[in-house]
Formats: sequence, C-alpha cells, structure tokens
Amino acid sequence: MALMLGAEALEGVVEMREAIDLLEAMSQHEAAGKTFISPRLNSAFDGGWMRMMFAADYVAGYAATKVFHMIDDVGVRYVVSLYRLADGELLAVLDGRLITDLRTGAASGVIARKLKIEGPITVGLIGAGHQARMQLEALASVYRVESAAVYSPTAENRERLARQMSSKLGIPVKAEATAEVATRGHKVVVAATSSQSSQPVLRAEWLGECRLLCAVGSTRPQSIEVDEGSFRAAKLVVVDTPRAAEEAGDLQYAVKSGAIGAEQQKTMAQIASGAASLPDSGLVVFKSVGTALQDLALAVRYFELLRGRKDLPGALDLASLKKPVSAKGKGERRDK
Repeated sequence: MALMLGAEALEGVVEMREAIDLLEAMSQHEAAGKTFISPRLNSAFDGGWMRMMFAADYVAGYAATKVFHMIDDVGVRYVVSLYRLADGELLAVLDGRLITDLRTGAASGVIARKLKIEGPITVGLIGAGHQARMQLEALASVYRVESAAVYSPTAENRERLARQMSSKLGIPVKAEATAEVATRGHKVVVAATSSQSSQPVLRAEWLGECRLLCAVGSTRPQSIEVDEGSFRAAKLVVVDTPRAAEEAGDLQYAVKSGAIGAEQQKTMAQIASGAASLPDSGLVVFKSVGTALQDLALAVRYFELLRGRKDLPGALDLASLKKPVSAKGKGERRDK
C-alpha cells in the first residue's frame, strides 16, 4: 500500500542544506544523461488550469509525477506521486506544497554554492511569500548574509516576512516601500513574485552591485518578471531546464529580442557537474521554472526517511488538500 504523506508529515524533515545537496546530486545525474524529464502538459478549463509533470532518475531508481491545479481566486493544490522504476509500483503520494517551495529555494542554492562571493553579503527580495522565504533561507545557508531587504506591493506581507525571517535567520530583514529601494546595492537579488503582468517588476538599472540574480517567479509566457536589460547585462544566464524559454515570458522575450544568445546560456546540470563554470566577475542570472526531477529528488528523500514511521501526524487526502496553498495577495506565484 502506498504511503500517504500530508504537508504536516513533511514539515521539518528535510533541511535546506540537505535539499541543496539532493538537487546538486540530481543535477549531476542529469548531466550524465541518467535522467528523463517529460514536457509539461498544461490544460486550461473554465475557472482554472491544470499542469502535469513527469521525471525519472535512473541512478536512484525512481520516477515521479507532479500534478497541480489552480482555481481562479482560490489557489493551487499540488500532489507528487513516487514510483519505483524496477516494477512501476506506486510507493508514496505526497503533498507537493512544501516540496515545491523547498526545491525552488534549493535550486538557487545549488547555483549560489558555485558562485563564490567573498565576505558578508546583503540580499534584496521582491516577493514576500513562501518561495521568497525559501530563497532567502537557501542563500543564507550558502553565503554569510548579514542583512536583507524585501518589497511586496502588500505592506502587510512584506512586514510579516521581515519579522519572520529576521527571527528565523538572526539577521536584520527590512521591509521597503518600493522594489527599487529593496534591490539596489545588493550582491544578491531575488525576484519571486506573483506578477502576471507584461510589465517587469525588476529593472536592470537597479542591479549595479548585483553578482547573482535569482528569477524564480515567472513561469508562464505572458508574465514578465525581469526586464530584458537584466538578461542583456548578464555575463551568463543559467536555466534549470533547457525548456525554460518555452515557459517563462521574460526569458522568452530576452531570447527572441537577441538580448542573450545560446552561448550565454548554461543549464544547472552543466554547472553542478562542472561541465560549465560561472564567470569570476559580472552578473549571473539564474532563471528557474522548476522541474519534476527536482520534485523527485526531494520526494525520494521524504519517502526514505518516513516510510518506517508509525507516528506520522497527518494523511494527505484530508490534512493537506482541503485548503489551497495559494490565494490572492500572498505575494508570490505558486505555479511551478
């Protein structure tokens, strides 16, 4: 019988540093040609949409699907299913909310590990939801972060993130009134927003001191989170899948306009495996749209750690799927 793992059962089981390790190892499998990732299946219906993803890791011996749907003005629900490749047996069904947030932060952590920045740094955040929190946690697990600033158009959201992450990380996190103020002057900048606009929320002229830009919010063709100039200014653009330009509007536009060429793009797998290296100076942009292979890496670890437990605190079908994990005003996009 498949193990059912709700959101409550997953909380606190895998820490950020371990998640970064898991995604780095998975990326090395990918670089060696030992994985498979299917194209995403996207379906729109009246009042919402559905996305389906699949991946297999032949080294680990597992495959996974992630299926998630959104109901307009309500939110998104996620389910990850884990299978054994040897016989196709369904091993576990897991709530996908924490997995999605954790692996998105950990992916940025993989790139940050490879991009050395000397001394303490500061971080600028646009977005104040779960994924923005995970991004800051990932960066703080790699770099010596001495402070951070955050902007969200909703004052309550940015002030809440500032309080919570100041307490969690033990560093000052300041809520700022504009995106420009929150991002100017920082070595690392994160865009993790829920913007569905064709107008960018982050502009290149704010990035004069920036060494690493993690753009993780826009995953739909109609959404422009980071402006063309930010990509044009980059010495290298790292993507977590070669299909990223098919999915993210900001990257898609930058490629079509000629702001970046094929020679300026590398994959996370190439960086993690050492097949490609990051420049010693200048701006690096990491554009993440998320993959089922990243979900798989974490689902396997949760299954291995929890399959023998007799005291799990919740069941997936009741504990985690009654409430959506995204709604209006949460300050982030949750469709990865």
